[in-house]
Amino acid sequence: MSVLNLRPGAFAAALALLAASSSGALAQKKYDTGASDTEIKIGNIMPYSGPASAYGVIGKTEEAYFRKINAEGGINGRKINFISYDDAYSPPKTVEQARKLVESDEVLVVFNPLGTPPNSAIQKYLNTKKVPQLFVATGATKWNDPKDFPWTMGWQPNYQSETQIYAKYILKEKPNAKIGILYQNDDYGKDYLKGFKDGLGAKAASMIVLEESYEVSQPTIDSHIVKLKSSGADVFINITTPKFAAQAIKKNAEIGWKPLHFLNNVSASIGSVIKPAGFENAQDIISSAYLKDPTDKQWEKDAGMIAWNQFLDKYYPEGNRADASLMYAYTVAQGLVHVLKACGDDLTRANIMKQAASIKDLELGGLLPGIKVNTSATDFAPISQVQLMRFKGDTWERFGEILSGDVGG
Repeated sequence: MSVLNLRPGAFAAALALLAASSSGALAQKKYDTGASDTEIKIGNIMPYSGPASAYGVIGKTEEAYFRKINAEGGINGRKINFISYDDAYSPPKTVEQARKLVESDEVLVVFNPLGTPPNSAIQKYLNTKKVPQLFVATGATKWNDPKDFPWTMGWQPNYQSETQIYAKYILKEKPNAKIGILYQNDDYGKDYLKGFKDGLGAKAASMIVLEESYEVSQPTIDSHIVKLKSSGADVFINITTPKFAAQAIKKNAEIGWKPLHFLNNVSASIGSVIKPAGFENAQDIISSAYLKDPTDKQWEKDAGMIAWNQFLDKYYPEGNRADASLMYAYTVAQGLVHVLKACGDDLTRANIMKQAASIKDLELGGLLPGIKVNTSATDFAPISQVQLMRFKGDTWERFGEILSGDVGG
């Protein structure tokens, strides 16, 4: 029977059916490996053991946050299946775990893998496979390189921008400084070092009196601190991960060396660095922040902090709230949820990167007021603003304006 011979009511129904089927074709769901009507598989690699194990709480906090999201109905009705492996901060192990996530677990995305050397080891592999290496947990500048590595994106302010800000501060406040630098001998340490020297410009050669590097496999950096003191340096640039940062602060106090001390943001956690090193030993250290400090009483009535505390109460009560890594993990997990929600029913890897590169003025509860997340097809550095802070008593006190600096890969 032709459509024209149908009764008016039946004709309307036929038109409705036709419209529904054509709109269904337009709104067709698109999935890549790792996504379905019911599930989104997210892979992750963390140093749950080894020299950088202090960062393991990041993976645990993220797992707790995704449990919260699932309990609230998931992402557009799909539950997150979060698969996280330990690489002990060892790049060969990272490669092994990345292959496992992509080839055995068949994840959609490798999200927030931690550390500069580990991420460097898997960057080419993931880009060749066209698997998003999304919001990596390292501030190396090279993650902002959409032209050569379109599947890799950073999250936090990059290391070079951070140390350039310290260099500018020193040039202004202490122009005759004699600077001693301790840095981790890998891509992470060298990236910070480059930013600092670039910030000092032509004065770097005359102002830096000693550069000391250490290996992550060393049990202690005490001998380097003694050497830096004997160099006559009155400014100390401390480019270390948490375990070594705490050692450096303690050793400085032991040998009575009291330089103007700059500590990189990745080790500014009160819970995992300052408290173990001793509050009395950390007075007047300068660092930078882009996240709210959970130990700072000024945020007690802040809506974002209240939500963070409620999340921990319910999903990760054993978490140490003085550890800044928990706030970092919470915020970056919210960033991923934002991207996945924006993908709608097009859960392809290409659309994930497209949405990740289209974030405009996103405000998250854990970020300092005035700091927003922004990306574009040519800017893979989501957060590029920080504020300087000084340690006083038992907390960090922020000072000065919100500063920004974007350095590309």
